[in-house]
Parts: sequence; C-alpha cells; structure tokens
Amino acid sequence: MMIERYLKEPVSNDLIEKMVFISGPRQVGKTTLAKTFLKDKNDRYYNWDNRDDRREMLTAQWPAENALIVFDELHKYKNWKSWIKGEYDKHKERIRFLITGSARMDIYRKGGDSLQGRYHSHRLHGFSVGELLHKKGMIEPGKGLEFSSNHNKDIIMPLFHYGPFPEPFLKQNKRHLRRWHRERMDRFFREDVRDLENVRDLSLMELLADMLKDRVGSPLSIQSLREDLEVSHKAISHWIGIFERLYFCFTITPFARSKVRSLKKIPKLYLWDWSSVSDPGARFENLVACHLLKMKHALEDQEGFNIGLYYLRDISKREVDFLVTYNEKPWFAVECSIGGRSINSALYYFGKRLNIPYLYQISLEGEDDVYDGDVRVMSAGKFLTALP
Repeated sequence: MMIERYLKEPVSNDLIEKMVFISGPRQVGKTTLAKTFLKDKNDRYYNWDNRDDRREMLTAQWPAENALIVFDELHKYKNWKSWIKGEYDKHKERIRFLITGSARMDIYRKGGDSLQGRYHSHRLHGFSVGELLHKKGMIEPGKGLEFSSNHNKDIIMPLFHYGPFPEPFLKQNKRHLRRWHRERMDRFFREDVRDLENVRDLSLMELLADMLKDRVGSPLSIQSLREDLEVSHKAISHWIGIFERLYFCFTITPFARSKVRSLKKIPKLYLWDWSSVSDPGARFENLVACHLLKMKHALEDQEGFNIGLYYLRDISKREVDFLVTYNEKPWFAVECSIGGRSINSALYYFGKRLNIPYLYQISLEGEDDVYDGDVRVMSAGKFLTALP
C-alpha cells in the first residue's frame, strides 16, 4: 500500500527554485519520498553510506542535460556544506539537488561558506490523521480550526497502537512492531549516533533512551536522571541534545508571561515514535504532541509563519497540556484525556488570564462535540482532522 506523502507537492514546487533539504527521523520515509521525484533517465540517486555511491558522488560528473540529483545522508560527509554549495553554484541552471538526512542539517553544518539563500528546508513527519485522510490546504494561523466530519476510530486507533512510522503502521502487527523497535534503535545507536557524535559510553546513552520513555509528558528532571545513571548533569543534557538533533525526541517549554506565574525552563519531553510509550495516557498525549509539532513545522517550512508550541503550568500546579502560539501570541490550547468529559479547570483559568481565543479538551475514547462554556469538548479523532 502506497500513501502519497504530504510533502510531495511542496517539495516539488520548491525544487523549481532552489536546492531542497528533507530531514527527519530514521525510517520515516525520506528516501521513499525522494525517489518518487526520480522520473527522467538522467536523474540520479546516491547514498553516502554506500561506498560506490560515495566515490561516484565525489567525482561530480553530472549529466549534461537537465536532471535531478538526490543525495541521501550527505551530512555525514565532513565538508558537505562547502561541497554542495560549489556544485549548486556551478550547475544550478540545469541540475536540481534534493538532499535527505536523518539528522537536523541546520545543525550539522561544518566549515565552508553559508548556504543562505540557496535552499528550502522541510522536516518530514510520520503519518497523522490529516495525512491519512488526504487533507488538502493549509491552516490559517490565528483563525479557528476547521474539522472534518470524515473521521473514525479506524484511523486514530491504529495510529495510537502502531505509531506514525510507515512500515509498522501499514503492517499493523504487534510482533512486527516489537522487532521493528529493536532493529530501529540498534541502527540508531550503531550508525547515526556513532557516525555523528563523539559519545564514549553508548550503553549508558541507550539506557537513558529507555528511561525517557517512562518520562513522556512530565516535567523533565535532569537531576533525577543524573542520579539514576550516576553521570554528570552536563552529560545528560548533552545526550538529550543529541537525541533531539537526531529526531529521537523533542522538548517543549512552559509558556512564560507576566500574567501567569509560570514555571521557567523545565521542559516536557516527547518521542517522535509514540508507539514505544507504554502508559496509555502518556502515549495519547505524545500522539497529540507529534500532530501539533507536525502542524508547526509545516506552517514554518512551507509558509514561513512563526508558530510556537508550549505547555502551560504555574506555581500553583495548574497545567494544560499544550498551547500553540502565532507570532508569540496565544492561538489555541489543548488538554488531552483518555476518556470522560470532566473539564480541566485550568483551561478556563489560563484561557481568561492569557486571552486564548480557542480552548479544546479532547479525548481518545469519547465521541462528544459540545461546548462547555468557552471550552469545546470533542473526540481526538475529530480534532486531529484539522491538522495536516
């Protein structure tokens, strides 16, 4: 089964103007997406991990006619930035360059001149409810969300159980999912981390990755992790930074404003693959976090908007799971629950204090779609249809 990815059209349009970078987690579908653009006999695909491809790439003998050249994992080449800049400047009139990688290529730029103005960058996410429903068009920041009546648990529940990555989602087999988890993490540490980072003790870093799965959705205590692993605060922070750069996890911080005495700097952490989170409530919250991050990245990468993703928590321990901002002004807030209609009172409190235009409480198992004061209570399946 093939599902046309949501970035197909935006990438196609951007390739007309500049180079295009596609980054994202390992096995999210970057290579598969990139290869869909290889249509002409002159088009070429090269993978830096392949010795023959690597040797051929560095000869820089491109077709004499118009062509698309795809480079996979090029950022593993130490001097990739200056090299691709030179090739682009020399051949841009006839050669289009599409570059993919499982690391954040805005981070791994070593040496050479700036690529500023020569590329467009996209971050590829896994499947979402909107993508599986073939949602078209982009959200207008600051406006109310538009929900589809075409939604059901046949979409959200497989996503909840099998995660957003194409292979396990399309297989929908528990045994396959377990094996996929094991193989993916082994390659993540033995290839991505080893190739791009100087880490002395991979075993402790692997243990940290396992520990983070049990801390999803909670304020992250570096001190607690430091004590459990018996390493320095600096080491834990460094390792989590590596995980973020390699798309294993991401963090969001509290939204701090003078109107709310909020906690400062304490992040909450989520995984790009929520299927490895065992607690159902944390897994559901992680699923929603990934949908919101996908929307944020799409609006930033494709449209250039300034979108923020935060959580709300004050010193009185009132908390709301997510706040999305547009130009640093509150846009909408979301509270997640597995089931039930009991409204989190913090939604009302923060809604009034911060003048948040749209308030939502969503549940995985519920079917309601009603207003309770200023809060719209609805199913997650319906809410997520509004997001790309």
